[in-house]
Amino acid sequence: MADQLPHLCLVAVPGRRRRTIEVAQEIERRGFPGIFSPSMFGNMSFCEALAWNTSTIRFGTAIAPIYQRTVTDFAQSAAVMHEVSAGRFSLGIGIAHGPAHIRMGVTPGKPLGDIRGFVERFRAQEGLGTLPPIIVAALRQKMVALAGEIAEGVVFANACLSHMSASLAALPDAKRSDPSFFIGNMIPTCISDDIEAAKAVNRRTLTGYGLLPNYRNYWREAGYQEEMDAVEKAIAEGRQSDIPKCYSDKWLADNTLFGPAAKVREGVAAWRAAGIRDLIIVPSSAAGNQMRAIEEVFAAFA
Repeated sequence: MADQLPHLCLVAVPGRRRRTIEVAQEIERRGFPGIFSPSMFGNMSFCEALAWNTSTIRFGTAIAPIYQRTVTDFAQSAAVMHEVSAGRFSLGIGIAHGPAHIRMGVTPGKPLGDIRGFVERFRAQEGLGTLPPIIVAALRQKMVALAGEIAEGVVFANACLSHMSASLAALPDAKRSDPSFFIGNMIPTCISDDIEAAKAVNRRTLTGYGLLPNYRNYWREAGYQEEMDAVEKAIAEGRQSDIPKCYSDKWLADNTLFGPAAKVREGVAAWRAAGIRDLIIVPSSAAGNQMRAIEEVFAAFA
């Protein structure tokens, strides 16, 4: 079963960071292949803690926005984690979205050019020791193609299963067939026998993404024009709380995993068959917080 386990997303929430490290150690003991941390709550610092407090599991950022630190600072931290962990760290990077840029106080340039320039400057750093592999966050084909050209992996988030073959077509054949090239997707997951409750959780999880033009454009490209028209109408009318109602069951099943454990395991297998060999479950619970959600994942994949 170990080689069929997905990676897990883990967030070091303030107030329970020490407990999160203990959970990471349990994830490692249970044989899950990797832990990936999104950009909230200092994921670079959390990954450094994982470097010291785990011994075998792969871990990384998914993702760290390239504008939140200088390239030199990224490289110094990444080199430390790579060396301390004996090569288990991967630096997942991305451009993030408009609200994050406002919080960081930055004005981004062109996404493709900014990512290319970051990777070039990162790899040009000298005297730091070996640098880790880079995984590039992508949604649409131009960024997927760039990841295939300059990085050691690509990671999607909230992508559509039905559209994945079109997305991965932008990768060179050699990268799609190379097991060392990371191909991941961060997928919202709620495990519960109460399917309607699980669906409601995932709809809430994805509410904020409906506010982001890049995601709406991606989902339109994937065939969900009616849903995105409804989302944009709700935004224009100031009805942001109605965004979850705009997400059809078909759309939800294409972007998330929900329901009983067996159904979620089948979903993981379907994503793997579609070419996502490094699926990352982003766990939520219909009955509690992230800690409860992790327990539900443990039970489902025991």
